[in-house]
Amino acid sequence: MNARVAPPMNRISKERDRLLAAAARVYGALMTITAIVCFVLPYALQPTGLEITAVGLLLVALIGFLYLRVTSGIWWIIGTDAFAIAALFVVGSADSGTSNSAVAYGLGVIAGGSVAGVGIMLGTTGPRIVLYGVSLITSLTALVVFAGQTAYRYHAIAIGIAGWVFCTVLALWLGRIVPQAVRRIANMSDAYRAERAASETEARRRQGARLLHDTVLATLTLLAHSGVGVGEASLREQAGEDAALLRQLRMGFTPNPAASGEYKLRPVEESTLGNTLESVKQRFRRMGLEVTWHGKGQVLLPSDTLDAFLLALSESLENVRRHSGVGEAHVTITDDDQSVRAMVTDDGVGFSIDQIAPGRLGFSESIVARLRDVGGDARLFSAPGSGTTVVLEVPK
Repeated sequence: MNARVAPPMNRISKERDRLLAAAARVYGALMTITAIVCFVLPYALQPTGLEITAVGLLLVALIGFLYLRVTSGIWWIIGTDAFAIAALFVVGSADSGTSNSAVAYGLGVIAGGSVAGVGIMLGTTGPRIVLYGVSLITSLTALVVFAGQTAYRYHAIAIGIAGWVFCTVLALWLGRIVPQAVRRIANMSDAYRAERAASETEARRRQGARLLHDTVLATLTLLAHSGVGVGEASLREQAGEDAALLRQLRMGFTPNPAASGEYKLRPVEESTLGNTLESVKQRFRRMGLEVTWHGKGQVLLPSDTLDAFLLALSESLENVRRHSGVGEAHVTITDDDQSVRAMVTDDGVGFSIDQIAPGRLGFSESIVARLRDVGGDARLFSAPGSGTTVVLEVPK
């Protein structure tokens, strides 16, 4: 059993940073708006130049928060942080000693809200951790100095410290929970794919068993009893229909039973090469080989020639699936006035053509002989370590 592949680390980091940025944007913007409201309340700040400057700095910080994204560079984060800290110093120096509770609470909200909100995004790399420490020390020191001279100093300091504690815990929790969530989602996806593959395999097995029971096994049972009760012509016709059914199934058609014992498939005579190539592609994709088509999309061929061509092509792809050691093959279809050609290539291990055992009939019978029966031919090119190329050709 193959081990489950863990989600790539860059994906986990992106999800973590995206959530941290969203949390910083929402929290920082709300706290900055709260601080602005505290300062514009009646009798909170005097309408002097410094107070107006402080509100302007907070408005700029608010814009920084609103446009804060995971793709924002470190300078955008530093700028938002700098405007919030500058507002803290301007308000604190302009209104030291005030007994207004709104100003004291506003100072705490700036330190523990606006500045701490930026800190949510500053714990992922070395330089950001240093900036986190600088922001923490600067904002709390300024808060203690300025709020310590107000009548509500303990309230302001408590708000600032609580804000930093909340942001730090939130950042640590998101950084821990996101990798767990991504891994759990990956586990659920793997389980879903495994269950779906098992269900599809079981459905195909049961359908195949019913198909064999209703067709080929029934005919073989008649043959085992010497066709008792069935005329020779009828038995021969039934065997021919079973053979045609098996050929079409091998080329990738899906049976559509109308009733027990009645299976309807699209006749080969009504199919263009483009339609049937898609069936072959889907069949090998289910078996783990990705087939990429190049060249012609629609080519009409006589039914016998199309039969031989597709079966030889399927056998070539089956050899790629079994022996190449790679999961992808390329098929290039070209045609002219006289013939249609398919070139099947892979980048697998390759082999030495001279070392093919004479008794092996896979290529000579299933591919070469089958094409020569309809006037076509096949050529094989390969070398150890250089992949394999098979060229199939049939007349129009």
